[in-house]
Amino acid sequence: MSTSTQLIRVVTYNIHKGVQGIGPARRLEIHNLAQAVESLDADVVCLQEVRHLNRREEKRFVHWPAGGQADFLAPLGYNSVYRTNAVTRHGEHGNALLSRWPVLAQQHEDMSDHRFEQRGLLHVELSAFGRNVHVLVVHLGLVRASRVRQVEQLKRFIQREIPADAPLLIAGDFNEGGWRLRLALEAMGLNTWAGLPQPTFPARLPLAQLDHVFARGLQPVSLSAPQGRLWWRMSDHLPLIAEFRLID
Repeated sequence: MSTSTQLIRVVTYNIHKGVQGIGPARRLEIHNLAQAVESLDADVVCLQEVRHLNRREEKRFVHWPAGGQADFLAPLGYNSVYRTNAVTRHGEHGNALLSRWPVLAQQHEDMSDHRFEQRGLLHVELSAFGRNVHVLVVHLGLVRASRVRQVEQLKRFIQREIPADAPLLIAGDFNEGGWRLRLALEAMGLNTWAGLPQPTFPARLPLAQLDHVFARGLQPVSLSAPQGRLWWRMSDHLPLIAEFRLID
């Protein structure tokens, strides 16, 4: 837990639906992911590619969790929020947020830009240190033109749904690590990390930081991504850990 009364520790993590490998070599990693999430000791955990259900995987893996992955991954005492982005032949998956703080409100917005990719935005309002803190969990598209339009949609959502003076965190898999994304978020009044990038993809040999945490009303303190075999076995992304100090 954060030692400073005003320090917020945030993790964003694309968990690859809790399964790794290809074909017969596919293995269930959701149990290892649950231990990993707990070990990160974050105040807020933002997750992408979280399965709510999948009938095919339930039959394949003996130890498939009985409930949704968001609830399964939540450490003891945490609140869990999940919303579906994509409905598939065998089930559905989306974004989730785990929080050690009370959840005040939640909503979802469809961000799908074309019929081949189902994307969404999860908005959760939390109560932290006597303040209402807003968190957006996003997973943007693979096509650059789609991401440009989705960032514009994100901007409209913030203007419409979030008070201008409220602390705001935006975390997720942006599928982009370039300067264009940073400039677009800075133009919305969001702080971006000024230090060295922390590559998160591909997990085995990370070359690009596709996962990000942006903030408004919070001061960036640190940014890191754990490395090593333990982590790259669980997902194709590494978790990104960001710490912020709440600005009075």
